[in-house]
Amino acid sequence: MQASWTILLLGTVLLLTACGAGSEPESSAGDELVELADGYLQDLLERSPEFATYLGDHRYDDRLNDYSAESFQRSLEAEKRWLTQLQAIDPARLDAADAVDYEILRNQIESAIFEGEEIREQEWNPLVYNVGGAIYGLLARDFAPLDERLRSLGGRLQAIPAALEAAKANLQNPPRVHTETAILQNPGTIVLIQDELDAFLEQAPGMKDQLQPAREAAVAALEEYGRWLEQDLLPRSNGDFRLGERKFRRKLAFALHSDLSMEEILSQAEKRLAETQTALYETAVPLHEEYFPGRPTDDRKKVIKAVLDRLAQDRPTNDTIVDDAKQTLATATAFVAEKRLVSLPDEPVEIIVMPEFQRGVSTAYCDSPGPLEKNGKTFYAISPTPKDWSAERAESFYKEYNDYMLEDLTVHEAMPGHYLQLAHSNRYQGSTRLRAIFYSGSFVEGYAVYAEQLMVEHGYGGPEVKMQQLKMLTRAILNSILDQKIHAGSMTEEEAMRLMLDEGFQEDGEAAGKWRRACLTSAQLSTYFVGATEVNEIRSAWEAKYGPIQDMQAFHDQLLSYGSPPAKFVKRLMGL
Repeated sequence: MQASWTILLLGTVLLLTACGAGSEPESSAGDELVELADGYLQDLLERSPEFATYLGDHRYDDRLNDYSAESFQRSLEAEKRWLTQLQAIDPARLDAADAVDYEILRNQIESAIFEGEEIREQEWNPLVYNVGGAIYGLLARDFAPLDERLRSLGGRLQAIPAALEAAKANLQNPPRVHTETAILQNPGTIVLIQDELDAFLEQAPGMKDQLQPAREAAVAALEEYGRWLEQDLLPRSNGDFRLGERKFRRKLAFALHSDLSMEEILSQAEKRLAETQTALYETAVPLHEEYFPGRPTDDRKKVIKAVLDRLAQDRPTNDTIVDDAKQTLATATAFVAEKRLVSLPDEPVEIIVMPEFQRGVSTAYCDSPGPLEKNGKTFYAISPTPKDWSAERAESFYKEYNDYMLEDLTVHEAMPGHYLQLAHSNRYQGSTRLRAIFYSGSFVEGYAVYAEQLMVEHGYGGPEVKMQQLKMLTRAILNSILDQKIHAGSMTEEEAMRLMLDEGFQEDGEAAGKWRRACLTSAQLSTYFVGATEVNEIRSAWEAKYGPIQDMQAFHDQLLSYGSPPAKFVKRLMGL
């Protein structure tokens, strides 16, 4: 998943626009939009210094976000003022490209107002206050000399005690799962500051004494905060993790920016699940006959499960998974180049072990450099099993993420998935910075799911990897069903587990982790299936208009040339 720490932990719903041909603009309206967009972005980055760092704007690197209740209220009021100004511009007077910008900026601002007025996550989600990413973001990339980055880090260390005091004041009645995850992640932030920072200070020894007081105070505050989470907040964490139908419907609409309704998404998902299970069975039968000659193949689910279990015997370990992922990345890159599926980026990518403070939500993520960052590399992070897991649970994890699934996961997260797509996206230049800063989660995740499909269509990995791709597609489909039935319904953990195990053929450990993630997040899990559906609709519309695609590289280069806007805008801008 593209789950940068800013998006996952702060729950921000952000969108990016696209450009295209259209009629000549009335310059006054277009100029007004450009001026407003620049003002809005400047205001947003000042209010959100951690987000600014993530994007690559380093003017505020010495600050943390202001987590006080008053700051959240001021941000809400600011968003309302910006919406009033935006509504004063008549979108009918804009050209096609600026009209798309207008709609996406409006969706962004209205979403922020909805979050501030109705979701109010700062009052019930302790993950909002995980400051580990704000520290890590200054260390992970060499965007400036180390001494300069460490001086900025000192300012953030000094701000940690106040941020944690704000958390104590704001948090009222969280869902238990959110507090438990915060308790799990907090030690990782302590280790980052107390231990892992030493490696950087050894390279800049003159900064060690300068940072030490703030470092000690930050660690002490985090340790005390950890005790508060366990002893005070956890016993009173009785909140409901379900958003409820009304809030979920609105959040889903903002997150997806799609023309599909909640009901249409569920109907399409259930239909697509049956079709994908049929494809899984048809792919499994020849492998079943090879692995288990003479055994009957009339029970579809048993055949699928038997083949998946056999493939799961070939699997990595905690000691080998990172090196294995490096090899799969090299193999996938060579395949994309040979088949000329899409132009390869020049930007570097590095496979890393997921930092401890980011674990507990997903298995892997792609952390691309922000669109304002210069000379940044992409990190493809993989989470090994936690140290406190039993041998049985770890084995279950690697049955799920076996050698063939790891190949498919690398396609999704890196090549030609997130890493490649976001590298293309960051090259987009528009009349405003909106398209460089905001992106559509459904397009980004949908394209990555589509990338898995694209690779197996061209024979990547043979039927073994195709089995995993189809299994991952069932997972994407089930994600949207779980998302909706949990947050807009009353699906229980037992019902969710049964759905994932029986219909998605997932291992127990993976299903348990997905239940937890579905409780921790809302609307994000729907992005995979909805996005993939919409990206495939673009391809179908292209083929209906122009015939079968003869040059895949040219088609995909154009598809990715608009940044990462919602798919409906890409379709419009491609003239479809």
